[in-house]
Amino acid sequence: MADLLALYRTFTRCVEAGSFSAVAAELNTSQPTISRQVAALEDHLGCLLFQRTTRALSLTDDGRSFYDLALAALDAAEQAEAAVGRRRGQVTGRLRLACAGVFGRLHVIPRLAAFMERHPGLDIDLVMQDSTTDLIEEGVDLALRVGESRDAGLMARRIGLSRRVLVATPGYLAAHGTPLHPRELSQHRCILYFGLADGPNWRFTAPEGPIQVPIAGRFRVDNTEGVRAAALGGLGIAYVPVWHFVDDEIESGQLRVILRDFESRPAPISAVWPSRRYLAPKVRAAIEFFAAECQRDPKLSGAAPDPGVSGGHGE
Repeated sequence: MADLLALYRTFTRCVEAGSFSAVAAELNTSQPTISRQVAALEDHLGCLLFQRTTRALSLTDDGRSFYDLALAALDAAEQAEAAVGRRRGQVTGRLRLACAGVFGRLHVIPRLAAFMERHPGLDIDLVMQDSTTDLIEEGVDLALRVGESRDAGLMARRIGLSRRVLVATPGYLAAHGTPLHPRELSQHRCILYFGLADGPNWRFTAPEGPIQVPIAGRFRVDNTEGVRAAALGGLGIAYVPVWHFVDDEIESGQLRVILRDFESRPAPISAVWPSRRYLAPKVRAAIEFFAAECQRDPKLSGAAPDPGVSGGHGE
């Protein structure tokens, strides 16, 4: 039975990843080994699960029907093992966790030692990338995301809040002036991030209501780590979450927060996972751990104070 469940896992990952090679790399094995495992499952079932060509891998009708049944069987097996015997209440196995690069470096990795010490039977694969990870395709158990979740096929729980502020170095502001209203940003060098959902537009809350300001700048970067570094390097004005700065960069005056009266509404920080009937203990434990960590950290709970910021509409 254990060998059969292993074949089920290989098959479902091949469906989700779309290739034998991708699953082989994920499991640190060879493509022929994955191919043999799928063939063994097909022999056991007496049907063809995939149509194979040199360029594509596609499910047969039997394969599509069996995929949902295989997922249900794997969920049921994991639920049964967690409910009885030695594994009752234990957090074990391998957790595949995803997050953005800068969030992972500053707020996930520093907390993993405590989490893994609490659960010695748990291994972790951490996927850090700014682009939105397809949880199903990449076999991710849980993702930590900033912003509204728009995928109806995923479950989400808000675990924190992300305040977003405008920052620049004192040197930049001394050379170029401090804007008094968001519309004045068009006269400044703004640090542009390719992955911003609103494109080259920044949203603010003003006394007259929400406003959207088109921005421009001489420096663009395709990841949030680069935005953070560029702001600290004095390349211009950046619009970033307060949790980007954990080493007192704002408190010490290395960066100044401007236009605080126009601060936009905080975005949720959410734990997101694939929608299935059974939530594995390892996933539940990670959600509870990071929810508690966010509530303890003012920069992740939305309760961060405003040290070193400019008063009124700017200075």
